[in-house]
Amino acid sequence: MKGHAHANPRVRPPHGAAALVHGEPLAEERVDALLEAVPPRDREARPEGLARAERQRRRWATQVVVADELAQRACAERELTPPHKAMPRLLAVDEADVAGLGSIVAVVLAFSPAARTLLARLADEQDISEAAVRDYYDRNRDRFLTPEALRRGADPFGGAAPADFLPYERVRDGIALELRRAAGRRAFFAWLDEARTGVVYAVDHEHPGDPSHPDHEHRH
Repeated sequence: MKGHAHANPRVRPPHGAAALVHGEPLAEERVDALLEAVPPRDREARPEGLARAERQRRRWATQVVVADELAQRACAERELTPPHKAMPRLLAVDEADVAGLGSIVAVVLAFSPAARTLLARLADEQDISEAAVRDYYDRNRDRFLTPEALRRGADPFGGAAPADFLPYERVRDGIALELRRAAGRRAFFAWLDEARTGVVYAVDHEHPGDPSHPDHEHRH
């Protein structure tokens, strides 16, 4: 993903705002509500460690809330209607999603109905060619062995017979769906990177990995 948006020193968010999102204040109360809904998992024994952890937690929560706000605006522009979110809450975050998406984006999608709605639309908009689907099938033969061939220990790249593989027609739709979802995620990353360039963060609300503050840490 692109570099993090840095605050313009000539334009600062007003008091009580965690950020300016394309010129409009984002209230700190929204960040506070997320922090209240998602208590810290670990507690540092030393006061200085606790203070640093809380600063980073606030920066992390700001990123999530900013992304939610950006997604809500994107949905409004596209005339999409996300499910209503009555109060801040976090759905379960799968470790595989953290590995594949990065921690902040994975949490954004678990937290924000608007982000999930936007991701679904972006995935639907992806055009996956028949050639791309067939190429995936041909290059990943190990994924399409029949149960019998798997039990027998057939080698998909040498020695396996054509009958040891699931027919292309049987798995074609599943491959297309998987490729469309992957392309949708890439489109979501690109959208979020572009949308965040118009965000100016208040002090102590910067990205946790922003090297302009001394205790930054980079954990996508």
